[in-house]
Amino acid sequence: MRLAGKMAIVTGGGSGIGRAIAVAFAREGANVVICGRDNRKLDAAASEMGPRCLAIPADISESASVEQLVNAVCGRFQRIDILVNNAGVLLAGTAESVSEEQWNQTFSINVRGMWLMARSVLPHMRAAGGGSIINMGSVLSMLGAPNRVAYSASKGAVLAMTRAMALDHAAEKIRVNCICPGIVETEMVAAFAMDENARRQRLALHPAGRFGQPEDVAGLAVYLASDESSWVTGAVFPVDGGLTAR
Repeated sequence: MRLAGKMAIVTGGGSGIGRAIAVAFAREGANVVICGRDNRKLDAAASEMGPRCLAIPADISESASVEQLVNAVCGRFQRIDILVNNAGVLLAGTAESVSEEQWNQTFSINVRGMWLMARSVLPHMRAAGGGSIINMGSVLSMLGAPNRVAYSASKGAVLAMTRAMALDHAAEKIRVNCICPGIVETEMVAAFAMDENARRQRLALHPAGRFGQPEDVAGLAVYLASDESSWVTGAVFPVDGGLTAR
């Protein structure tokens, strides 16, 4: 029980990587709050995870919603030890084709939402004597990709924000790290239908010969949330089947 006695918030916890992380945290003894905008997915995930998991609907791009979420968590559990900033959107487009609305939505959730969540939980982590913030980046935090200008820009910002926050809060024993997955088979990825040729091309980018599964990311999140990683902060962890090793 590597997370026994700890309290974690996982944004975007109703599906995909967030759900897998929440499941792993609960299995390791943490109390977990999952949040998101889809009540049906949240309730289904919380029901599957059992009494260690609580679902609270929230829109992380809105400061009032974030404050309500964090106040509800503290009212129920009296502490916050772990934040997984996992919620995100991927809207395809080039600099010419992406609309202002799509650009603003991408940054509102992928960057502003992470900042709002971190800003809100930091005082509670400080009061608890420390904590772990895990930001979900992407291999596109470090690499370029066609037709992904807004998403790539937002994930690059996540990486930069992670490093800056790690420096700001290291002396307070609040660690901030970034996980950068490759292509993981989630609902977000499934929304971009790939024909067989496109699938083969993208698989070829991953030397391990397969796309990732949400559980491939969850194990690293457990490590970063646990006391085993107490000397790890400001670090970037590609989880990508070897894609960035090329």
